[in-house]
Amino acid sequence: MGPSPCFVVHDPLEPAEKHTDVTTTTRADDIVVRLRDIGKNFPGVIANHDVNIDVAKGTVHAIVGENGAGKSTLMKTLYGVQKPDSGTIEIHGRTVTLSSPADAINAGVGMVFQHFMLADNLTVLENVVLGAEKLHGIGAGARKEITRLSDAYGLAIDPDVLVEELGVGSRQRIEILKVLYRGASIIILDEPTAVLVPQEVDELFANLRDLKAEGLAVIFISHKLDEVLSVADTVTVIRRGTTVDTVEADSVDSRRLAEMMVGAELPSPSTESSTVTDDVALEIRDLRLEAAGRELCADINLTIHRGEILGIAGVEGNGQAELVESIMGMRSGVTGSVVLGGRDMAGSSTRERRDSGIGYIPEDRHRHGLLLDSPLWENRILGHQTTGDAGRRIFIDRARAREETQAIVEKYDVRTPGIDTLARALSGGNQQKLIIGREMSGDPVLLIAAHPTRGVDVGAQAAIWGHIKQARRDGLAVLLISADLDELIGLSDTIEVILRGRLVGTFDPATVTPEQLGTAMTGAGDAA
Repeated sequence: MGPSPCFVVHDPLEPAEKHTDVTTTTRADDIVVRLRDIGKNFPGVIANHDVNIDVAKGTVHAIVGENGAGKSTLMKTLYGVQKPDSGTIEIHGRTVTLSSPADAINAGVGMVFQHFMLADNLTVLENVVLGAEKLHGIGAGARKEITRLSDAYGLAIDPDVLVEELGVGSRQRIEILKVLYRGASIIILDEPTAVLVPQEVDELFANLRDLKAEGLAVIFISHKLDEVLSVADTVTVIRRGTTVDTVEADSVDSRRLAEMMVGAELPSPSTESSTVTDDVALEIRDLRLEAAGRELCADINLTIHRGEILGIAGVEGNGQAELVESIMGMRSGVTGSVVLGGRDMAGSSTRERRDSGIGYIPEDRHRHGLLLDSPLWENRILGHQTTGDAGRRIFIDRARAREETQAIVEKYDVRTPGIDTLARALSGGNQQKLIIGREMSGDPVLLIAAHPTRGVDVGAQAAIWGHIKQARRDGLAVLLISADLDELIGLSDTIEVILRGRLVGTFDPATVTPEQLGTAMTGAGDAA
């Protein structure tokens, strides 16, 4: 396939030996991506400066760093979403200008985003060929190519199955298949294990080893340092927009990587001694949710005490979100009882439940937790307009709201130029710390924390764990939903597994393993 009009080829870079800041033992002719002195600025923000990275064919090259370190900006630059302000990009020995993702694809670069972009009502084949119909048609030719790629790279994908019938791991393999179908020899994976159970992670890593065995290069973006070290050949650390170092994965451990990223030892979620009391904060009995004739949750019975963290483990799409929305009063069609602090909330609105003492960290902070184009002090009031000193009036007390926001910024270490900064301008970790500070500041009876550390770096993760553990010690009841099984095991006092909308097993975090939870979550064995 020829380059698009915006795909500009220049003279090659000078030999790599001149760039002594990149650690590599790879032959120059094995390098398929060479980034040199990449810089990208936004108004008031230096996102990247002097970034230097070499990626070799037949390797998995991990890129790690804190939220806001510049990883996303760098990958968008390599995928043609953004143009660098300075520096050069060399792909397969040619210096290129990438003006769009189409240019990147033409150059052999494909990207699999953290949030999948698949149409559930279409087959695998239809999803793969969508937008690329000219390559192999939409019939027998496309099916033959999909089958060939699936077999060659161990993806085990049936081209004729509907996507809605597939699990998360299979959907991710379809996304990888899509970029391979378009001819990618360099694949960027953005947080690829965020929603996978341990068995699916193992399958993904086996796929990545097949890819590199065939000479492809994989750029692996992740916050999970143990996983990085288990699959990567080389690791580049980025801090504050620039490369700190590039090291061989077998020469470092997770502690050393964490120190390179944030200057601190890798944190542990361990809660240590129990703080569970006899005081019941939340009691759910026979909760059932039906919508459009489908049973989404059934026979849910839970009790959470003050000072207790109850964790919910499950493959995404098995009723976790529906359970949370039922407790929050966001769903119609709910039967059964939800008793908060001794008060039956049947018939109560979401506002009444919030005012009665439910703090809520939503799964999707952008859609349900923040007004991205509003300043931080307005986001502090969001959801608390009828409670607290700033909101208990006809009009919002701006001065008080600003004082409370500044207090949250300081207490929860929200790194921001000021409280008038738009929420959109904060990194993911700082957005999450703002939400947690807001929800904790209302002195709740119950905190519902849905994936509280998803997509944040080890520094922000450590801070969030610390706040949740301190709240537990102070007597807060916490319902924790997480796809991070180490987080669930480390933080929870009890873990319940949800499968197809029902609780199928209760586990003791002191004795259960991630593999046992993964088995229960997929229904592959006895849950209890």
